Amino acid sequence: MFRLSNAARGRGRISLAAAMLLIAAVLSQVGPGPAGAATLPTGFRDTVVLSGLTNPTVLQFAPDGRIFVGQKNGVIKVFQSLTDTSPITVANLSTQVDDYWDRGLLGLAVPPNFPTNPYLYVLYAYDAPIGGTAPTWSDACPTPPGPTTDGCLVSARLSRLQISGNVMTGSEQVLINDWCQQYPSHSVGTLLFGRDGYLYVSGGDGASFNNVDYGQYGSTYAGDKANPCGDPPGAAGTALAPPGAEGGALRSQSVRRTDGPATLDGAVLRIDPITGAGVAGNPFFSSPDPNARRIVAYGLRNPFRITQRPGTDELWVGDVGWNTWEEINRVVSPTTATNLGWPCYEGSSLQGGYQGAGLSQCSSLYSTPGSVVSPYYAYNHNACVVSYSGCRTGGSSITGIAFYQSGSYPSQYNGALFFADHTRDEIWAMLPGTNGLPDPARLQSFVGVDSTGGAAGHPVDLKIGPGGDLFYVDMEGGSIHRITYTAANQPPTAAFTANPSSGPVPLTVSFNGTTSSDPEGRPLTYSWDLNGDGTYGDATGATTSYTYTTAGTYHPSLRVADDQGASDTTSATITAGNTAPTAIIDTPASSLVWKVGDTIPFSGHATDAQDGTLPSSALNWSLIMHHCFTPTDCHTHMLQTFNSVSSGSFTTPDHAYPCWLELVLTATDSGGLASTTSVRLDPRTVVLTFRTNPGGLNLTNMVVNEAPRATPFSVTVVVGSANSVSAPSPQVFNKSTYNFVSWSDGGPQSHTITAPSANTTYTATYRKR
Repeated sequence: MFRLSNAARGRGRISLAAAMLLIAAVLSQVGPGPAGAATLPTGFRDTVVLSGLTNPTVLQFAPDGRIFVGQKNGVIKVFQSLTDTSPITVANLSTQVDDYWDRGLLGLAVPPNFPTNPYLYVLYAYDAPIGGTAPTWSDACPTPPGPTTDGCLVSARLSRLQISGNVMTGSEQVLINDWCQQYPSHSVGTLLFGRDGYLYVSGGDGASFNNVDYGQYGSTYAGDKANPCGDPPGAAGTALAPPGAEGGALRSQSVRRTDGPATLDGAVLRIDPITGAGVAGNPFFSSPDPNARRIVAYGLRNPFRITQRPGTDELWVGDVGWNTWEEINRVVSPTTATNLGWPCYEGSSLQGGYQGAGLSQCSSLYSTPGSVVSPYYAYNHNACVVSYSGCRTGGSSITGIAFYQSGSYPSQYNGALFFADHTRDEIWAMLPGTNGLPDPARLQSFVGVDSTGGAAGHPVDLKIGPGGDLFYVDMEGGSIHRITYTAANQPPTAAFTANPSSGPVPLTVSFNGTTSSDPEGRPLTYSWDLNGDGTYGDATGATTSYTYTTAGTYHPSLRVADDQGASDTTSATITAGNTAPTAIIDTPASSLVWKVGDTIPFSGHATDAQDGTLPSSALNWSLIMHHCFTPTDCHTHMLQTFNSVSSGSFTTPDHAYPCWLELVLTATDSGGLASTTSVRLDPRTVVLTFRTNPGGLNLTNMVVNEAPRATPFSVTVVVGSANSVSAPSPQVFNKSTYNFVSWSDGGPQSHTITAPSANTTYTATYRKR
């Protein structure tokens, strides 16, 4: 999904983007059913209950039984029940929403007395700067300014929509337009109604995820402005510098400013749901600054998902980390200001890059013990949350958090905190301790990775729904999952393959249901509906075949039952009389290598046995960034789509290395069959070496966001990328104190290097006191 974490990674060289597109297509055709392979505790089952969605991001259950789902593109759907397969579009905010990289519609809330209170609340990236008019960028970001170079500046909106029946009536009522976002991640997050009736809102810092960002970026290209959010102590157009800089990620600390207004970035708010204003009892309610009056917690990087512990006013915040830690933070009371430390801290430790930059906002925290609240729990990117065969490490992004109260689950789950990671594709349960609070010593895997690498979908939201069950939103899968528990005999899982699934008539298809399984290992019986007429018994073996003599689309099904009478069904789609087209990318070739800011033209076509050469309207493109922890351990981020075109161009972004781009072409014929192909495009890289004179002193390498480390050292980066470095001063070495004098490239003590095309050494000179 999202670049929720700069370290977010995944697995595999084969086109994950293509797999996502095919999964969504399959789900839209065959409907709900058991989820893919994953491990759950005994008695639990993961089932897809709603499908056919386009990048869903958020789920809400209304008191009247309806289910509202927000999609990243700004479209809101409503299902009348969990069995509804034909959702209605409630509202379409796609013109206002900036659906680009990690931006989009991310938050949705339903009042507890809905529909008597007939409003939906939405939180989304608004495709214009604060006070501007959308669309400004139209779900794209050209170069210049470049998405990760100078940034396409947008803001965010919190609005309410009046609902009559199943559709929006009247116009959008904007409650807040704020959250300056220079870069395409760390956008907004969650909306929820607290037990006090107030609306709680979370939002990220909108800063760079590649480098230490304190407001110095934005003027790489002529006409672009440094510090475009206008953070103090300078105005927009003034590049900020340590020690007084308060921009970039330091917007998360803006409520502490004495020289400018607070922003809402990197904070959790408590507001009046009618006016959007801060409410009495908030820690800064006496401030003359309307934004400060809204804030209850701050110092957050990307608080993508928050929840409230049942029966309390406590807020539990999942904050997506940078390269080291994912955090779960506990805000005990919304009436007490809580500083959670970002960007000066990550986890319970000082954040090395920002510490090394010598920023006053951080130094004042370091010198004031108790000024920052440590995470309730944090997990390291290099460690399994719960160790088992196949558990994942590397990239991480905490993207779901929910408390279980009671229901059909075993009683030990009552009061448990569930949390999910979109990058690792895992969900865990933190069971309560003797004090009733979630106990980090009682962690267990809940939806994990099986021996074949199968896992949960890609969870971006967790909710407790009907029956007290846990539900999660699988964004790339376009679906909503439900996890149920049965103490008695568990039903089997029906599964089968159909080969081929399309072709000219007569079409003979071989069906194989031997992958069906029973959790207790009980014997299974098989019953097939091969012609899709709803009547089972066409065949009764584990394998069979059927010949389709008439052109058309068929939905054969398999029902399996165990010897206790528990059963399950699944279906597939067979297209007789049609074959899938062949998609071909003509340019670019896989031999192309790119540097930051290159404009890459692309073109392609598709042929089809029935339709001939397909028109441009049948071709859809996606540009995917693979961001890697190691060259073979990568995670994908959708950057941009180009619909109904045979050619176009894109500009290569700035990104931390290792990384590579994937350009995906999907062709769809008149019968609805699709094929996908892709090309991998690797970046041109260069080695930057850092030294000191005298040798052995420490430098802060903000390229990899580490604490100061001893020289010499080298890093590999993409040519043209922006890389921040800092020379800490003073520092003690061999019992002597050294002060910084100069850099070999003439830059200031902390500055940004644009990676040249040739390997280069940078030396910081120090003078002994």
